[in-house]
Amino acid sequence: VAGVRLGLAEAGIRKLSRRDLTLLALDSGCTVAGVFTQNRFCAAPVHLCRKHLASGSDIRALVINTGIANAGTGEPGMQAAQATCDAVGKLMEVGAHQVLPFSTGVILEPLPVDRLVAGLPRCQADLQADHWHAAAHGIMTTDTVAKAASRRVSIAGKTVTVTGISKGAGMIKPNMATMLGFVATDAGIAAPLLQQLAKEAADESFNCITVDGDTSTNDSFIVIATGQS
Repeated sequence: VAGVRLGLAEAGIRKLSRRDLTLLALDSGCTVAGVFTQNRFCAAPVHLCRKHLASGSDIRALVINTGIANAGTGEPGMQAAQATCDAVGKLMEVGAHQVLPFSTGVILEPLPVDRLVAGLPRCQADLQADHWHAAAHGIMTTDTVAKAASRRVSIAGKTVTVTGISKGAGMIKPNMATMLGFVATDAGIAAPLLQQLAKEAADESFNCITVDGDTSTNDSFIVIATGQS
């Protein structure tokens, strides 16, 4: 998807020798919308994502770690999520408010920010437009298979690409699941319409699924429109 690059690294967030840190770099001017968990005890990254999206900032990066969910971690968890945004912003030369953080994994454990920050330069060096398949593996936790899809359609004579990845295997209940989902398109979509489409897409998919009757603290579904088709 023109306007989006992805890079991965083994940061040792919880386990060694696995890709557990993913960075998405967005060109300036992308439109970003999101739908999040309805759990009242939402994790620190969800709080920051909502705040940064609500500010109307030009979102330039997404950072996703697996292994540790940074949920139920109180004020230290908020500080860890902020420190993550600060580090990505410094590395990418953008503001911390232009970064969306996502975490998934074990709850009630502190996020090892030092390991995460140490892995970010390797993510940056790995940034490529065709790393969606690798990223689908990099965001997995207890998933047994990676989840990814991509389609090209013709709209008004233009070819539009839509590509997405997601993760989630347990604690799945209607109104999101214990899942992260990221979809990008090179179509140009205005912010209010993109937010409406994100909600409608979630209502017709993620919000219809139940596995074990539990909802999660970190559920996030993000839609990106780069307008570069």
